[in-house]
Amino acid sequence: MSTEALSLTTALLLGLLGGSHCIGMCGGIAATIGMGSNGQKRPLLLLGYNLGRILSYAAAGALVGSLSWLLRDQPIMLALRTGAGLMLIAMGLYVAQWWSGVTRLEAGGKLLWRFIQPLAGRFIPARNLPQAFALGTLWGWLPCGLVYSTLIWASAAASWQQSALLMAGFGLGTLPTLLLTGLLAQQFKNLLQKQFTKGLFGSLIIVFGLYTIPWGGLLSP
Repeated sequence: MSTEALSLTTALLLGLLGGSHCIGMCGGIAATIGMGSNGQKRPLLLLGYNLGRILSYAAAGALVGSLSWLLRDQPIMLALRTGAGLMLIAMGLYVAQWWSGVTRLEAGGKLLWRFIQPLAGRFIPARNLPQAFALGTLWGWLPCGLVYSTLIWASAAASWQQSALLMAGFGLGTLPTLLLTGLLAQQFKNLLQKQFTKGLFGSLIIVFGLYTIPWGGLLSP
């Protein structure tokens, strides 16, 4: 796979383009950050929460990158990279609200979330920076088809460092949406929730997926 297909820029764009979905999954918790605190404190708490969430994404990326590093056989890597491209296509269809099959991936994470959710609940509402950061690190493991799809894509890097970097980049891409959501930028939320915006962003993710698939390897005899 070309370096460009697994670039940090692509990861950032995936996070940004998936913003409409992030509002549904994490927008509510972002809106509760700093509940009961003054307005001046809220941006700092939101930043702490999101940094914790991004750290969890990077840790998950390091994990899947370590596992995929063991599978350096060329046919297996070809299959992994093809699967990564297909997952991006599925993610694009989901963001555009044309097909929701990718949500089935979330079922696998619900068992783990049963143990994490009660612990995360102890930090709601977050009233200081350590609580907001802890909440973010726990909430980053919320079952999410968008995150899981990106994880599969990032695993194709076959390097725990690169996979972690790609997932951190994805998390940074989601940062503007969730910061603005937490700060109650209603006009921005309305824009992301429009069907035209979802269709446009979903289509771009599908293009990334098509670009990621190593067509030469599939077509060679």
